[in-house]
Amino acid sequence: MKINYPSNVLAKMQEIADGCMGQDAPYCQSACPMHTDIRGYVNLIGEGKEEEALGLIREKLFLPATLGRICAHPCEDSCKRGTEYNQPMAIASLKRYVADKHDKEEKWDLNTKPSTGKKVAIIGAGPAGGQAAIDLRKEGHEVTVFEKLNVVGGMMRVGIPEYRLPRNIIDFEYTYLTKLGVNVKLGVEIGKDITMAQLEKDFDAIVLAHGAHKGVRIPFKGTDADGVYDAVEFLKEVSLTRNFKGLKKKVAVLGGGNVAIDVARSAARVGAQEVHLVCLEEMGKMPAHDWEVEEAIEEGVKVHAGYGSEQIISKDGKVSGYEIKKCTSIFDKDGNFNPQYDENSKKVLDVDTFVFAVGQAVESHFVDGLETTRGGRFVACTDTLQTSKPNVFVCGDAVVNGSVIVIEAMASARQASTSVNRFLKGQDLKEGRNFAEERGYETKLETEIKEGTEDLPRIKTKQLDPKERIKSFVEVDLGLTPEDAKKEASRCLSCECKLCMKECVMLNEFCECPKEIFEKVIATGEIDPIIPYSCNMCNQCTLECPKDFKISSSFMDMRLEMIKANKGKSPMKGHKAIEMHQLLGFSKIFNIVRRAKK
Repeated sequence: MKINYPSNVLAKMQEIADGCMGQDAPYCQSACPMHTDIRGYVNLIGEGKEEEALGLIREKLFLPATLGRICAHPCEDSCKRGTEYNQPMAIASLKRYVADKHDKEEKWDLNTKPSTGKKVAIIGAGPAGGQAAIDLRKEGHEVTVFEKLNVVGGMMRVGIPEYRLPRNIIDFEYTYLTKLGVNVKLGVEIGKDITMAQLEKDFDAIVLAHGAHKGVRIPFKGTDADGVYDAVEFLKEVSLTRNFKGLKKKVAVLGGGNVAIDVARSAARVGAQEVHLVCLEEMGKMPAHDWEVEEAIEEGVKVHAGYGSEQIISKDGKVSGYEIKKCTSIFDKDGNFNPQYDENSKKVLDVDTFVFAVGQAVESHFVDGLETTRGGRFVACTDTLQTSKPNVFVCGDAVVNGSVIVIEAMASARQASTSVNRFLKGQDLKEGRNFAEERGYETKLETEIKEGTEDLPRIKTKQLDPKERIKSFVEVDLGLTPEDAKKEASRCLSCECKLCMKECVMLNEFCECPKEIFEKVIATGEIDPIIPYSCNMCNQCTLECPKDFKISSSFMDMRLEMIKANKGKSPMKGHKAIEMHQLLGFSKIFNIVRRAKK
């Protein structure tokens, strides 16, 4: 039944529609840039439905085993068990567990839409390029990926050490692209083997997803000495050859992020007898993950936290030492990067090799006509990721304010591929899109820890002994056992707000949460009369609702408006007896009135 509800009635409905949290994502899912149904697959693991859990993961991610190993997991940072007990769910480890155990090619979804006749070129076979290729191929477009390296994976392959991410895992998961019908051309350098002009001629759209593969060096005294390298060249050579020709015996690494840790730990595996890591940040404030720092220290890396560079000392033009000094502050009072030092705290590290791990830049020389900014990153629309050339889009680490971690690069690629798909179809690139929620965002959900909830300890994965693991590139983390996986999954608090649904049989008959009902009524004015007439006005929903929404009151408003629109009669079939009862209830014959005493 369609009703033109008065403004005051609509206002009450709108309050419920806007504030109801029944459809709001759990903290973990909203924080995940790819919006993986984490609560769903973790609960399935807890129920022993592991293959179903993997299927749910693969609805969003084509790299479950990879991400289960190397994802920086912002989902865990937002986990309620983390914010309340400082022991978040081991979400990444659970993802890896089901991927390692159940992922099989024959179960992959290889469905694509009918061919559109449109052709897309993607530059880069890293996580951003791979994700964009998959999304656009599924839309029916012909997709070709051009990769400068002779291997797939991008910086995951030549930037993340093998002891963290075995190469067979990357190769297996990237097989999905070719099985889906994506053309992958390796060893093809844009600007050398083929020009951008030729790509623009041959393809309807181009996606720049080639990441940041240029090392960054900070200019200070002595950096021109023989034996100074950057993290990108170091990790690339180690990744491809398990060796580094320029390495000697004692290495200094400058940087406090995960890349610096990777360099330091890799150096020990390719022959360094002594490894020093120097960073401006104090211990505990380093950009690198705490567990990465701990594992590096376990492997013998000497961390000089809270120190900066004075100079690289050389002898006969070769690195012979590294002088550092204590950093007293990193930022000035205005928050600008402006390190200050204690000039009386200088000390010299006895090293013969030096590696910068202070950032990466983007190769942009092969593209003409596009604006770039610091580090060679391309300027593009923040929302659509379209550049000043309408048919050229950019995503991942190649775009200004782009991704920092793998899962963010994939989300950026999905955002770009959505725009590319619309562009190829001649559709508006922005209409109807909620850009704030196309990557990680903060959910509106607000839940409280239930009384009696136990502070269960997080299950930790087992690792190889430090003395053994530094001898090779064998994977360090051994993952979860089946017993540990089920135990860890059982810790999930299943964060959601559907308290009213747990109390009301009627609501469960018609919706997943009240928001669903009221949004439809506001938008269309239509609702089946059986819904408001099924409410028995017990108000239990209001008593359970964290925001005390008076849902039954709005249902009563609907009833009244329906009766008004139906000339005083109920809109429900079978209500004639009720109407007669109401009529008689106001009759003088049936009214019982106690006479007043004279």
